Amino acid sequence: MSRRKKKDKGEEHIDESWLLPYADLLTLLLALFIVLYSSSSIDAQKFQEISRAFNSAFTGGTGIFEFPSPMPEGQMQTSDVDKKDEVNKENEEKEKEFKHQADQQELATIQNKVNTYIEKNRLSDKLETSLTVEGLLVSIRDNVLFSPGSADVRPNDLKIANEIAELLVMEPPRNIIISGHTDNVPIGNAPFESNWELSVMRAINFMKIVLKNDKLDPRWFSAKGFGEYQPVASNDSSQGRAKNRRVEILILPRIGS
Repeated sequence: MSRRKKKDKGEEHIDESWLLPYADLLTLLLALFIVLYSSSSIDAQKFQEISRAFNSAFTGGTGIFEFPSPMPEGQMQTSDVDKKDEVNKENEEKEKEFKHQADQQELATIQNKVNTYIEKNRLSDKLETSLTVEGLLVSIRDNVLFSPGSADVRPNDLKIANEIAELLVMEPPRNIIISGHTDNVPIGNAPFESNWELSVMRAINFMKIVLKNDKLDPRWFSAKGFGEYQPVASNDSSQGRAKNRRVEILILPRIGS
């Protein structure tokens, strides 16, 4: 009888080498489902983060996670440009608002200076200021500067006109509009055919005196006449007509509102 050969111990042990590729396959499938789930939210940033994470984990693989984004390259670039434009627009709006607030604060400082002058000279019944969206408005009653029906500043009032001119000295300078206004009572003086002409000449003559101040640049000044067409009170009473007869100085903001 032939003797049976003794089997090696290795032949009795079951070969388990197939487990390694099987485990790798399961891992890859799990990773694939995670990527598919994540990409369904169309979140480009998350997809890129996941891609980088798996590329680091599977450095020896075929690079199936090396796609930068589920979105086309051109669309991604457009999205980035839109976001950049939006950020730039927000920054511009913030900068504009900051400059506007600083400008309003500067106008408020000028207003305080004018109000101090008014209080010191007891002119509160003849001059007044108001800060509006158009700028700082200084209103001067016509009886402070002019005789009834006249466009010439009275010699006795030249001192007030010169002091107001000194208040308009600013660095850097601002655009200033001087305007004349009247009530609705028809004018009977020969030199002027209408209140409109009277208002224009009052604004011009007052501006001429203001610009005698060497610290002021005429390029920043302009004059207008509105006649009776921009009243601030009713012309039905003498008090209202007195308020409407005025010269206004509008100090404009540097930044648009």
